[in-house]
Amino acid sequence: MPGGVGLDSQTVRARMVHKLVAQGVSDAQVLAAMGLVERHRFVDSALVNQAYEDTSLPIGLGQTISKPNVVARMLELLRLGAPGRLGRVLEIGTGCGYQAAVLSHLATEVYSIERLRGLHDKARENLRTFRLPNVHLLFGDGMMGFAKGAPYAAIIAAAGGESIPPAWIEQLATGGRLVAPMQTATGAQALVVIDKTAQGIRQTLLEAVHFVPLKSGTS
Repeated sequence: MPGGVGLDSQTVRARMVHKLVAQGVSDAQVLAAMGLVERHRFVDSALVNQAYEDTSLPIGLGQTISKPNVVARMLELLRLGAPGRLGRVLEIGTGCGYQAAVLSHLATEVYSIERLRGLHDKARENLRTFRLPNVHLLFGDGMMGFAKGAPYAAIIAAAGGESIPPAWIEQLATGGRLVAPMQTATGAQALVVIDKTAQGIRQTLLEAVHFVPLKSGTS
């Protein structure tokens, strides 16, 4: 029942959105999308009670679902206050499928690639009930991107390496933007924003983050 109790209620998600606003997220479209997607459907049943807390949770195979604040922050950076929806977006690291579901409300099309077969299958299962026609799940090496869907208006990654793979830059449209974690000279990770302009590439290093390492190949 609408507005009822339990994790299905909009109240729980509204509380999470209020928390995001308090933490500085201001993009109305991002906040609306975060309020629409039921995060508890993407975590293991033993962890559902923590689904709306601002914490990352294990999703199996050594991977995690990012905390809501980090997801919202990266999506806000990706959108950069765009008036409407983003065009085609490439997501590197589908994980459990949560961020792809949120992206489905912010982009016309989402291509999401996962290198771990177990997670790819889990995401497919998680997303099935949502029936999102604009989300395409791919199994493959995220470091190679997905050339068939290029160019992308935006690229977002949920794993960080020592540098941004050249394939991602290549597949980003001119005027497009990439948001990803990257290892800095100190060995720690920071968020990096890359804008691809007609004049070239502009890179901005932001705050420290903690994501799983970017790996090549599939397994």
